[in-house]
Amino acid sequence: MSRLLPFIGFMLLAALFGFGIWWNTQHDPNAIPTPLLNKPAPAFNLPKLYEPTQTVSKADLLGKPYLLNVFASWCIECGVEHPVLEAEGPTLGVQLVGYNYKDAPADAKRWLAEHGSPYAVVIADEPGHTAIDFGVYGAPESFLIDAHGVIRYKHIGPLTPDVVAKELKPAIAALRKEAP
Repeated sequence: MSRLLPFIGFMLLAALFGFGIWWNTQHDPNAIPTPLLNKPAPAFNLPKLYEPTQTVSKADLLGKPYLLNVFASWCIECGVEHPVLEAEGPTLGVQLVGYNYKDAPADAKRWLAEHGSPYAVVIADEPGHTAIDFGVYGAPESFLIDAHGVIRYKHIGPLTPDVVAKELKPAIAALRKEAP
């Protein structure tokens, strides 16, 4: 019996290893699930980047779907994503809302002046408190929010032409089919 214990231990480890390999073939190991999908977006009331005495709230954006794009001047991948937003933004058929995350307003304004702004409005969350409610891991991230304020799609990382074509545009098309 004492000779079987190492063999049984080895077989258990091999089975666990095999299960791990199988599990990763069934699920995207890079996917980070969001518990907010198909649930109301968190309430927010944040200042506009260019007019900090004015605010934008969730209620202000109800009535039309929009893409909330989390970006920051310190975010390297945001520089990769930004030309895609500028090129694809006008073809999406939804309003682009820039969400400046944990960024000094002067830095964000300078970055947008240098790279251009595809956004209809830019809101600022310098301390990052509202981002916690959205479950933001970092920048860039994008949330497609329907006319009723429900999160219908989330993408972590930069939007690429491939992601826009294969994921975002179909999600927007699905919103149009749901609309009355």
